[in-house]
Amino acid sequence: FFGVLPAGCLSSIRTITTAGEQALPEPSRQFASHGRFINAYGPTECSIYATSFSGTITDKVPIGRPIANTQVYILDQFDNLCPRGAAGELCIGGAGVARGYLNREELTNEKFVPNPFKPGERMYRTGDLARWLADGNIEFLGRKDDQVKIRGFRMELGEIENALSVISGIKSCCVLARPDSDGNKRLIGYVVTESGLDKSSIEAALKLQLPDYMVPRLWVELDAMPLTSNGKTDRKSLPDPDMSDLSSKEYVAPATRGEEQLAAIWVDLLKVERIGMNDNFFELGGHSLLATRLVSKVRSTMNIEMSLKDIFNFPTVETMSVFLNYNKSREKKEFKTKVMI
Repeated sequence: FFGVLPAGCLSSIRTITTAGEQALPEPSRQFASHGRFINAYGPTECSIYATSFSGTITDKVPIGRPIANTQVYILDQFDNLCPRGAAGELCIGGAGVARGYLNREELTNEKFVPNPFKPGERMYRTGDLARWLADGNIEFLGRKDDQVKIRGFRMELGEIENALSVISGIKSCCVLARPDSDGNKRLIGYVVTESGLDKSSIEAALKLQLPDYMVPRLWVELDAMPLTSNGKTDRKSLPDPDMSDLSSKEYVAPATRGEEQLAAIWVDLLKVERIGMNDNFFELGGHSLLATRLVSKVRSTMNIEMSLKDIFNFPTVETMSVFLNYNKSREKKEFKTKVMI
């Protein structure tokens, strides 16, 4: 509600406290310029509030520090305390922790566990991901059950959304991991922008904050994010991306038979409708597993040998075609030399 209110209608209010959803940086910063903005965090199972933040807002709005009589632990998968800056599950201990769920003993035992740092007390496993910041505040990263594994890399979608949300011109965003027709998961970025979708600049900005495998290559621009009845992003209503328009490059059609064969192989592997000479294999969603299949397809279809390293060195149809032509002519010369000998 706070996120969609025009900034001007809040000018007479001196203090606002938000909770329940991630605070949006821009409206929070606007209000904090003339009033006191408090961002609170905490699940119902811990009496609603467990942390609060009130301070200078930069590119993100932290959830702050534990309130009185409350302890917050950020733990790794082995229940060890995470070092500052490392993502882990946020767990809460202290006076606010509830007794459990009514008539749900199994779920109570799963979520309300003995506190390893305070014998005789319990803590609540929130299922939320967070990390300690250098100034002692906590940054919320998303849900643990939003964690996905793509091509062997484990990542949190919330961390990608956080990085995406602070890019200039992005009004709201969401990231999903959806399987393609081969069952391989791909990251899809959904954005509402101020002045149109510029995939290249968004991806370049994300690469400054995230490793390459966490940068979506598929993008969908929306006029507005679909919302549920309680105002949260309705992820189930987000549309599939248009696979025919993945490239941001000017289309240049293949001219030779070899270029047409190579483009057809790319179309089959990447599941797109059209491939141009300037298109980049990895920018269209290609990865190391698909690159292995590309090597095999080129060998069986075009009768030319290439390696995985060659795909990384020559990632466009144009450069790859030149390389394959060179390889083919070299193999012919070597074969002719052997026959003559």
